[in-house]
Amino acid sequence: MCGLWPYGAGSGTPMIGVPLGRNLTSGATVCCDPISWFQRASLIHNPSAFVLGKPGLGKSTLIRRMTLGLSGYGVMPLILGDLKPDYVDLVRALGGQVITLGRGRGYLNVLDPGESAAAAARLTGDARRALEADAHGRRLNMVSALITILRETPPSDREETILSAALRILDERHDGVPVLADLVQVIREAPEDLRAVSLDRGDMDRYRDVTEALEASLIALLGRGRLGETFSNPTTEPMHRDKPVVFDISSIDDGEVKLQAAALLACWSYGFGAVEAAQALADAGLERQRNYFVVLDELWRVLRAGRGLVDRIDALTRLNRQRGVGMAMVTHSMADLLALPSPEDRAKAEGFVERAGMVICGGLPRKELPGLSKVVGMSSVEETLLDGWATPPTWDSGLGREADPPGRGNFLVKVGGRPGIPLHVDLTAAERDINDTNRRWHTT
Repeated sequence: MCGLWPYGAGSGTPMIGVPLGRNLTSGATVCCDPISWFQRASLIHNPSAFVLGKPGLGKSTLIRRMTLGLSGYGVMPLILGDLKPDYVDLVRALGGQVITLGRGRGYLNVLDPGESAAAAARLTGDARRALEADAHGRRLNMVSALITILRETPPSDREETILSAALRILDERHDGVPVLADLVQVIREAPEDLRAVSLDRGDMDRYRDVTEALEASLIALLGRGRLGETFSNPTTEPMHRDKPVVFDISSIDDGEVKLQAAALLACWSYGFGAVEAAQALADAGLERQRNYFVVLDELWRVLRAGRGLVDRIDALTRLNRQRGVGMAMVTHSMADLLALPSPEDRAKAEGFVERAGMVICGGLPRKELPGLSKVVGMSSVEETLLDGWATPPTWDSGLGREADPPGRGNFLVKVGGRPGIPLHVDLTAAERDINDTNRRWHTT
């Protein structure tokens, strides 16, 4: 009888945040999202969620539920790259902005400071200098990332120094918003400041040798290479920071792996730039404070596009708490993070999971659970649960088709070493139209 008297009662599930679904053990409602649990409930130390699960089990449905609920709390959703598309209908239903990118469909100039330029013009002193410095670093990071995707290896330290100096010279000389062709022209003109950082020792031939590979990579981004003209033309549609936004990049074929990765990174960079501008204006008392919920989906596509890209993602996402931004990073499994070629990149990728305020897991195969357990701390019961949810669906002879996968809609919410909360997400009638990701397969 030890432990049964006095009668014990299990603790209730948290009731602060977006109602996600029912607890699979108790049937109680589970309310959960990274912003509410950080800001109001103080249950997590970082307003971020890392979501893992096999395809087809409902990860996007879960994130759409969070997005919809948070928008009702006044949080602005930003879907920075939608490849399916999974979120376009939702953002349209919320009265938001759909920005289409792809070959011949829309362009995103990686040298466009976006909202940062207009915001900096309204600021003075240290606030203005800080925002301009952030915009410079973000554009440098993005150009370096595109070169990394092209070469599958990062630019050298010297090349990044040359790029940084060339961007500063370009900003001083150019009226309006420059494009990559203008950056190439600055490097070709070889101004004294650029030659100094290139260490050409006063020899123009040496300067040409030092900058040749860099110039060749930039030329490949001007519409003549694998990434086409998507990032070298003026931005087609500027992003608004006062309404929900989704970047629709679903027109990019799955076979164009490098273009998909580049588009995702460009959208992430551009979106975080708009957030930085909004927060700088709010800090100066020029606009009201807004909080944003940023969704970074298909993380694995960027990680596998080239060595060193994990550093670019890390630079973009590390300061989300200070920026007033909640974030969800979505990928298929820990194998996506552990498959990176260098141990340094693997360690940094694991850091995304370690730093997340919460980890939400759908069905995962047994072989991938030991790697996850090292970071999150899974009990044997929880591992068995996730493995069972990953079981393939069976054939339903009555319906004449496959039955729904046993793990569809089931998720385990983990925070640190605490026991996980198993839940099931059921769609409401109002959500069904915005959750139909197989619309093209329907007959009229």
